[in-house]
Amino acid sequence: MGQRPPIIINRIDAERLQRLIDNAAEKDLMVAELLEEEPLRGEVLDPQDIPEDVVSMNSQIRFTDLTRERQMIRTLVYPHSLESVPDGISVMAPIGAALIGLKIGDVIEWPLPNNTEVRLRVDAIFWQPEREQQFHR
Repeated sequence: MGQRPPIIINRIDAERLQRLIDNAAEKDLMVAELLEEEPLRGEVLDPQDIPEDVVSMNSQIRFTDLTRERQMIRTLVYPHSLESVPDGISVMAPIGAALIGLKIGDVIEWPLPNNTEVRLRVDAIFWQPEREQQFHR
């Protein structure tokens, strides 16, 4: 396993993610198992204590796929919100799972289902619910 910086996750997000993990479909098991490990290598904080430079659920972020040298802007969402968020990326997708809890400037190496890894860097957070005092999105 490659480079994985410590993460910070909002307590509400952690509880919702645990429910997703517990009910994961077979096709999502790899991502579910990786997500289940995530809170173990970081801090779980109350929503109002989340720093402004941390990727939380429903954050719109710019990140770079360093493996493919591609920059993207996406909103990290729960799977049920994908249809209603045009630039959404599911937290149950490998790249979405990799981004949760990272800070601006963090680089992470994350496994993909095809037995390769991707290197991602968080470049900016354009919108974050906690920064906007929206603690229950």
